[in-house]
Amino acid sequence: MRALLATPGVSIFQDITSSFWFVLLIKAAVVVVFFLTAPLAVGYMEHKELAHMQHRLGPMEAGKFHGWAQLIADGVKFVQKESIVPAAADRWVFTLAPAVVLIPYILIFAVIPFGNNVFAENLDVGVFFVLAITSVSVIGVLMAGWASANKFSLIGALRAAAQLIAYELPLILTAAAVVMQAGTLSLVGITEAQRHHWFVFPQIVGFGIFMMASLAELTRPPFDMPIADSEIIFGAYTEYTGLKFAFFLLAEYGGIVALSAVASVLFLGGYLPLPFLSFIPAPLWMAGKIGALAFVIIWLRATYPRLREDQLQRFAWAVLVPIALLDIMITAVTKVAF
Repeated sequence: MRALLATPGVSIFQDITSSFWFVLLIKAAVVVVFFLTAPLAVGYMEHKELAHMQHRLGPMEAGKFHGWAQLIADGVKFVQKESIVPAAADRWVFTLAPAVVLIPYILIFAVIPFGNNVFAENLDVGVFFVLAITSVSVIGVLMAGWASANKFSLIGALRAAAQLIAYELPLILTAAAVVMQAGTLSLVGITEAQRHHWFVFPQIVGFGIFMMASLAELTRPPFDMPIADSEIIFGAYTEYTGLKFAFFLLAEYGGIVALSAVASVLFLGGYLPLPFLSFIPAPLWMAGKIGALAFVIIWLRATYPRLREDQLQRFAWAVLVPIALLDIMITAVTKVAF
């Protein structure tokens, strides 16, 4: 038993029972519970972080003690709001759009390793799966913008599509450089390849590009042109109310957790500890790295102003893509030479 649990790439769930469907049910339940918990923690952290950085008193009052009940208040507010569908909207597409945006981020957690045996699935093409599934969310944004029958929603959706396509390329290129260095597409394999040194050191430029591209993929400030409230109200989400709007917010915070987890695996050693702190369990290391990157993402929201649309596109195609290609070339030369 101990030998099995210590084998990298062998899921802890595989030792519970030989029943495929029972194991699948357990994996699905664990992934869903984690997805419904971690984004709420990040949402609470954003309330607290922005409250301290911007001296906002509102998020510090609900529940009296440090605003602990703010998320509960927000949840009750969303549940009480009426779910309105515009008369001219395509009802079915309008209703399905939040699910199309949300589900890809849930599926990402199925392949994120929190230990050498703590994961739902260890796919041989794990990186390819993650990058492919994240690109699906743009379809949901386009569905929301088009089905709303609102010109501001459509403009926001088109902006989001252009932005996600532009920043998907540097995101993929930096991940490809890591795959070249690790010699595997498996997320567990990439993590285990960093036992001697984390890839953030030789791939520091790629790490910076990956984080900037992740911000753009999430349409988080300073890359939030698709939801520029001073220009197009709230972009593709303008006509959404109640729980449908809450699902879009959940997808945003779930995306923060998911892409922070992917960045932790690719560049920060995933669940691997620092040598002198190896007594801390691997899942806590992974959670700590995700929390640290989520903190930085929220910090940037409170710090930098929004880019113009032309600046945003130029930065992707004229700056990030060439640097990412150069990073791949250097990685290839280094890999062959050493």
